[in-house]
Amino acid sequence: MLRRHFLSLAATGLVALGLAGPAQAADDFIIVQSTTSTQNSGLFDFMLPKFTDKTGIEVRVVAVGTGQAIKNAANGDGDVLFVHAKPAEEKFVAAGDGVKRHDVMYNDFVIVGPANDPAGVAGSSDVATALKTIAEAKAPFASRGDDSGTHKAELRLWKDAGVDVSAASGDWYRETGSGMGATLNTGTGMGAYIMTDRATWISFGNKGDYKIAVEGDPKMFNQYGIILVNKEKHPNVKADLGQKFVDWVISEEGQGVIADYKVDGQQLFFPNAEKGGS
Repeated sequence: MLRRHFLSLAATGLVALGLAGPAQAADDFIIVQSTTSTQNSGLFDFMLPKFTDKTGIEVRVVAVGTGQAIKNAANGDGDVLFVHAKPAEEKFVAAGDGVKRHDVMYNDFVIVGPANDPAGVAGSSDVATALKTIAEAKAPFASRGDDSGTHKAELRLWKDAGVDVSAASGDWYRETGSGMGATLNTGTGMGAYIMTDRATWISFGNKGDYKIAVEGDPKMFNQYGIILVNKEKHPNVKADLGQKFVDWVISEEGQGVIADYKVDGQQLFFPNAEKGGS
């Protein structure tokens, strides 16, 4: 299991963060299965030390695509799931793998592209029309293609636009099979349009002449949720420690920390947790 071999995760290409406070017991840690966007944006580097300082609980993050994070958690390889694909999260809870889902925060997706804007979509706030125009122009588009929350949202938007991207795979539509940061690097290198969460784009340091081309469509809303993995189904789950993390993230304090995280003066995530959960 990932829990037994956690320290080897970095060697396999997964991201493991150990953010520890002073004088911790050896077992005072939890594993959070999460997304590359929360990692690439720098949010976890900002917020997790604050939780550890308050509780003495170390948080070790496995940052992968949302689809893989959900699969890992469903295998019991984690204590908390923190991702952004609400329908898949609700299925995770309905299957008994999670205890309760809570909204945590939101931002939005944007489509970025090169300054020469080969498809002529810059300035658009109608994502379906923009995607259809990109497809008609056969302008390069780089997709994560990794079953992540971003990829799931992108495929939904292509469907809304009436475009079958599977037929264009390997032609103008290129799937990287990589995380958001790596896809941005690949896409900008090939002059392609790319759909990304806004937080990762703001934090991305290799923009070149790239700018946001499409933004502002309500269909590009990006909600994040947090779920405690169910100990009744996965006995190795550290439910007490995991619940402390969930409670802190959705608390006034945790929500304030999320709101305080900014890059170049721009707020990356907007907290919206409510009491209860689904």
